[in-house]
Amino acid sequence: MSGVAFVKGHGTQNDFVVLPDLDAALSLTPSAVAALCDRRRGLGADGVLRVTTAGAAQAAGVFDRLPDGVAAGDWYMDYRNADGSLAQMCGNGVRVFAHYLRAAGLESADEFVVGSLAGPRPVVLHSADATTADVTVEMGKANRFGTGTAVVGGRSFSGVAVDVGNPHLACVGLGESELAALDVAAPVSFDTQLFPDGVNVEILTAPVDGAVSMRVHERGVGETRSCGTGTVAATLAALAHDGADTGTLRVRIPGGEVTVTITESTSYLRGPSVLVARGELAEPWWNAAHS
Repeated sequence: MSGVAFVKGHGTQNDFVVLPDLDAALSLTPSAVAALCDRRRGLGADGVLRVTTAGAAQAAGVFDRLPDGVAAGDWYMDYRNADGSLAQMCGNGVRVFAHYLRAAGLESADEFVVGSLAGPRPVVLHSADATTADVTVEMGKANRFGTGTAVVGGRSFSGVAVDVGNPHLACVGLGESELAALDVAAPVSFDTQLFPDGVNVEILTAPVDGAVSMRVHERGVGETRSCGTGTVAATLAALAHDGADTGTLRVRIPGGEVTVTITESTSYLRGPSVLVARGELAEPWWNAAHS
């Protein structure tokens, strides 16, 4: 092979470069990941999904010990944000990761487990072909851990702090027109005591007819067209806004629509995946990107 194989895919337009690397042999330095995700000097993406196993990732030094509940033989989604930082979880990424495994002939089961830094994420492939898939991910229990504030687009918001394997602040209450006009791409400020490692901020409407609209500013990335864990956090906050602890909502994001279910013990995210291209990174470019 003359270069590094890749696949480009997205889940509701939250887009990723998928790097098949079963032995976890590739060096994923922050500078190389950032270059790859740059939309002018690289392929462009919201993040990178390395396809490997948990045992291989451990042997390569991605982590010292296996994440709780993840076995060495499990598939492992080694996810990096666009700035090159490690991320615990990405719900849209899990859908694309699972779709890739089926499309590449690496996984024939309709139900299997994808490991992550946040732990195991069981998936169900309802349908999948070489290009499109419909996937449900069990995201685990979404836990509230207080309330916080953030400034987004020059406006101050209060919201619910939610742990979905990564931290979120979900703020309910804007109208559709106000949400559309908000500058979510601008840098955000937030309560660093509550979120010492940063936070993903969701701004959303109150539920109407079983649906909400949401925009998100992801830590390490900026505004994205969708955020899977963010839709889970937003659903929990929207249900709480209506006085409910459990339920199902459709979540409209700029990149499409997903369905989220919150139960007493776990949460589920169902939505599409699309694989749009495959190819090779030029080896000299990849090597230079590490410097």
